[in-house]
Amino acid sequence: MHRTTMLVVCTLALALCAGSAFAVTTPPPDTLKVDYFSGANTGGNPLAQLRVINPNTNNNAGICAAIYVFDSFQEMSECCSCALSPDSLRTLDVNLDLTSNPLTGGTLLTTGAIKIVSTPEIAGACPLPTRVTPTAGVRAWVTHIQDNAYVTETASQDATFSSGEQTRLQSECFAIQLDGSGKGVCTCGVGD
Repeated sequence: MHRTTMLVVCTLALALCAGSAFAVTTPPPDTLKVDYFSGANTGGNPLAQLRVINPNTNNNAGICAAIYVFDSFQEMSECCSCALSPDSLRTLDVNLDLTSNPLTGGTLLTTGAIKIVSTPEIAGACPLPTRVTPTAGVRAWVTHIQDNAYVTETASQDATFSSGEQTRLQSECFAIQLDGSGKGVCTCGVGD
């Protein structure tokens, strides 16, 4: 059993025993963006980047991008939450911000998936990605390193965000925060 999966099982058991299981309702549409990265942390390739914006669809309110990074074996490697003021742009480097601090502390990821959940700020700050309140808003693009070293950029895709997926993301990130000792926490790059 993978380490992250074991951490999630233990964390969920702990939460259920304590009577504090994650409260989840059906998320609204346009809250989950998905993408992939490839060719990361390999010498000679241009840097892949994730760009996220707040298009200001929430009445001049700041929102947060709760970011979850997965390895190619579907295990969560890193998670974090990044603030976005209205009409702002934040740029995250896949190598430096999203894959440089894996939970396992081992080999850096070269391929994987990125999930982004749009959530509102609470009292002017981003909540941990262990407690999101899905709200529509975040837009994202990722540059991809192709096999021939060409770089392409595509918009991240909308995906249906179920309450089960919300629980899973929050639980796995909670396990990372609880047991990672600082590992598994991504950083928010530059911009606002």
